[in-house]
Amino acid sequence: MDGRGDTNGPKDAPAIESDDTVDQRLGETVRLLRQRAGLSIQDVANRTGLSNGMISQLERARAMPSIRTLRLLSIALDVPISYFFETSDPADVQRYIVRKTSRRLLRLTASGVVKEALTPADQGQLELYELTLNPGASSGTDFLQHTGEKAGYILSGSLRLWLDNQAHVLEAGDSFRFPSIVPHMFDNPTQLVARVIWVTTLRQADSPAG
Repeated sequence: MDGRGDTNGPKDAPAIESDDTVDQRLGETVRLLRQRAGLSIQDVANRTGLSNGMISQLERARAMPSIRTLRLLSIALDVPISYFFETSDPADVQRYIVRKTSRRLLRLTASGVVKEALTPADQGQLELYELTLNPGASSGTDFLQHTGEKAGYILSGSLRLWLDNQAHVLEAGDSFRFPSIVPHMFDNPTQLVARVIWVTTLRQADSPAG
């Protein structure tokens, strides 16, 4: 016995949401979290540094956020970034284990990034992801800063990691760790898909950098 439960064969792969459905679900999630926190669009704009128009467009599924934008929103709304992921089939959810077929996905089509949660949905001290970056994919056009630490390992392809305005090109087998307060962003400058294991620690009393 390997503890996997049902051994009658692999389950069907979960249905993949269309791009429009992803945009609508993300927008609805942002709006509900904002309302639950008792915040106006202006309040969220002040906390994130994003414009009122950008937040309004996100909530109405008229714009697709970057990883940086979602990170700013998660800090402002005081939730893990995993709140914005597609939900898993409740029958497949386990408290401590995440099966490959049950990963929660965040597909940022505008940024060319697919982010898969490798940690369970319950809040913990760190978040673990597998990132797939299409050619030209990026975290956004601006640097991000917040408390905690980040680390990662390049599984395949290349990742260009910008730390405090210095670019570091990492290849398969390379790894990194840095304090998240260091201004950072990343992209895939090549014509090949890149895959990265990405770790970030739980935020404690975060606030967006000015």
